[in-house]
Amino acid sequence: MSYVDEVLARVHEKNASEPEFLQAVDEVLDSLRPVIEANEEQFKKEALLERICEPERQFKFRVPWVDDKGQVQVNTGYRVQFNSAIGPYKGGLRLHPSVNLGIIKFLGFEQIFKNSLTGLPIGGGKGGSDFDPKGKSDREIMAFCQSFMTELCKYIGADTDVPAGDIGTGAREIGYMFGQYKRIRGLYEGVLTGKGLTYGGSLARTEATGYGLLYITEELMKDHGESMEGKTCVVSGAGNVAIYAIQKAHQMGAKCVTCSDSTGWIYDSEGIDVELLKEIKEVKRARLTEYAAARPSAEYHEGRGVWQIKCDIALPCATQNELHLEDAKQLVANGCKAVCEGANMPTTIEATEYLQKNNVWFIGGKAANAGGVATSALEMSQNSERLSWTFEEVDGKLKDIMVNIYHNIDDAAKRYGMEGNYVAGANIAGFEKVAEAMIAQGVC
Repeated sequence: MSYVDEVLARVHEKNASEPEFLQAVDEVLDSLRPVIEANEEQFKKEALLERICEPERQFKFRVPWVDDKGQVQVNTGYRVQFNSAIGPYKGGLRLHPSVNLGIIKFLGFEQIFKNSLTGLPIGGGKGGSDFDPKGKSDREIMAFCQSFMTELCKYIGADTDVPAGDIGTGAREIGYMFGQYKRIRGLYEGVLTGKGLTYGGSLARTEATGYGLLYITEELMKDHGESMEGKTCVVSGAGNVAIYAIQKAHQMGAKCVTCSDSTGWIYDSEGIDVELLKEIKEVKRARLTEYAAARPSAEYHEGRGVWQIKCDIALPCATQNELHLEDAKQLVANGCKAVCEGANMPTTIEATEYLQKNNVWFIGGKAANAGGVATSALEMSQNSERLSWTFEEVDGKLKDIMVNIYHNIDDAAKRYGMEGNYVAGANIAGFEKVAEAMIAQGVC
């Protein structure tokens, strides 16, 4: 049995109840086989794979808070500090009823390699809670965030672990958490990213993941002799990533015709109206039915369905495992040329393999959605310098990072005889830097 298979067997046995984490580990280690086989004796002696698959530490804690009726509610909080070989832990805080330890470990494991790909000195971590901010008042959200940070603040810091936003954690939640951290620790430092502009936030952070997704997609198209001009894109999701991916795609001359939320999806043949979408989702926090009601060219459909629309480029920007094998078959049948992931692992392994086998250019989220964490790291740099950069400065750095990521993953795939396999290229490029740092630092 190979070293990879030995480690996979142990990881599966130890984490049998965590399917999302196992899916991520399987995907990464399988694609790393050529690298590991070339260095198997050293990596096995160093137990490198065992160490990289085991979090350095993980915290699970109770989060009690009082709702508007005076009733005490109790949620569970998590923080997984996965790997600090190349820098302080960095990764978002997800607030969603689906959150459990397995999902947080999956996201933290992915974050190790994504953060490495940015070229910036940040390690991998992730956290969150099964708290659902939907339908809660501002006071209830503040009560939860303050209780959550009262415990979390013991384990984080500007040079230790710097959380950010994620699903359910936007500027409002980050603000409440930052205020509580400052209140308890008595420190004004860059301990969270995604902060408001008046207290240490970075311009372009809101747009970063969506813009970064389009920068790497544009570079992919250029490398294959294509451009974004005139292309039709289908997008899932209606949060920050989807909204700003749509906005940047339109600026590049493409047309995005779909978006979706947890209850349904929109098809707009004239192209999604970004300002209307922002009004409904960012201001009113309403459902997409209101978009269809306000836009004569739009059709609203319940459930799933964006991937059935004919397109040149598909951009899954909602959540994990949202693009299934049957969706991949529909995209291929409709002549889709590229799929680039704006969310974390939104495409199932079966769907990914089908797309790759049918010559669809596919860039996974580790590379394609790294713009968010890259800009978070740029926010950390600004905090350390006590400076604020202009939107254009941050956006320019973001574009350079995403273009470099594309060429690094392309080169890594070519070096190991897997040209065009950008999933393997991303895993290899991200892994090599982390592995070298771990070996240099000894057994720790």
